[in-house]
Amino acid sequence: EVQLVESGGGLVQAGGSLRLSCATSGFTFDSYAIGWFRQAPGKGREGVSCIRNSDGSTYYADSAKGRFTISSDNAKNTVYLQMNSLQPEDTAVYYCAARVLTGNYYYPVLTRYEYDFWGQGTQVTVSS
Repeated sequence: EVQLVESGGGLVQAGGSLRLSCATSGFTFDSYAIGWFRQAPGKGREGVSCIRNSDGSTYYADSAKGRFTISSDNAKNTVYLQMNSLQPEDTAVYYCAARVLTGNYYYPVLTRYEYDFWGQGTQVTVSS
């Protein structure tokens, strides 16, 4: 059974930092990407960043560039999202998701329909 479990959310003051974790298990496929998404109250689910397992290549939405860093620890089957310089507009439920990759071609995407498995989410709240 494929599982993705987020952790590390919480309440921080503007300008602070958090590191989110996405623990994965039950993957029977060899090639995949892990994406981070977020959903704020009254808004749709927004892509934040993604990483490819085979080579560690990363991609960031404009809202995350320069402030957030995605990384992975293969030994722990865990993907991280380091979030710095947090602002109130970053407040959202953050989800990690897995996108199964087939074939040789790869292009990073941060659209919800491209991802196959989802975690339960973790709340991030940034106060001013």
